[in-house]
Amino acid sequence: MTASIIDGKEFATRLRARVGAHVARMKADHGVTPGLAVVLVGEDPASEVYVRNKGRQTVEAGMASFEHRLSADTGEAELLALIARLNADPAVHGILVQLPLPAHLNADLVINAIAPEKDVDGFHILNVGRLATGQKAMVPCTPLGCLLMLREQLGSLQGADAVIVGRSNIVGKPMAQLLLGESCTVTVAHSRTRDLPAVCRRADILVAAVGRPRMIPGDWIKPGATVIDVGINRIDAPERGAGKTRLVGDVDFDSAAAVAGAITPVPGGVGPMTIACLLANTVTAAARLHGLREPEGLSA
Repeated sequence: MTASIIDGKEFATRLRARVGAHVARMKADHGVTPGLAVVLVGEDPASEVYVRNKGRQTVEAGMASFEHRLSADTGEAELLALIARLNADPAVHGILVQLPLPAHLNADLVINAIAPEKDVDGFHILNVGRLATGQKAMVPCTPLGCLLMLREQLGSLQGADAVIVGRSNIVGKPMAQLLLGESCTVTVAHSRTRDLPAVCRRADILVAAVGRPRMIPGDWIKPGATVIDVGINRIDAPERGAGKTRLVGDVDFDSAAAVAGAITPVPGGVGPMTIACLLANTVTAAARLHGLREPEGLSA
């Protein structure tokens, strides 16, 4: 068996097009331009690239982009004051504080200072609680992207046996809540799980989100299963030359693709969906804040 490839780049391109169409209608019909504010503290190179890409894609979708770049020694009071101003700004519908923050800043305090209705990362404790109790919430972008791809690939997920390997607050736990909401039977596995290979082998849907390169081989996968690989790990690639590296997932792609029914590659699978879902969340937040009908197909 050779798995079909779930092309996250193509899916993200189509999702951004839908976002752009919704933005155009919101502008034309209601005079509302969704606005996303991104706050970057410090000069982490990876964060710099990510923030730049977010800003570019926000503008390309027809939305307003507001970037706030603060020095690495910015105090907590100054950062919280900026968030308070963004909370009160009617032109801003989504607020994202880029993580990680410098060590002297309390990330939980900062995230929970964002107005829950503008928390497009879905990390605020109220959004976490709402998602866990089946209420309307802002959903973290990476799990949302996984869910949207699963829906397109499989249609109804009802009754599927889903196993999530990884229990992080950013991916594993919200992914479990989303799949429970789809009426899957959900198991959250992790490094302490007894007989992890056997647990993985019973999954119709396997989501790998542990941050360990190629941890899950093909013989852990049920024939025909759908595999969503969230991992992005950089490993040495001497075949490319001295000092060269390459990206791999948490799943050993070659052996898994010989068994699975469908699989996301790394790179080009889940990764491209994150910013696309951030834009989708911003449009959803704008609709809710203005009492408009929520766009279909952009949220959980």
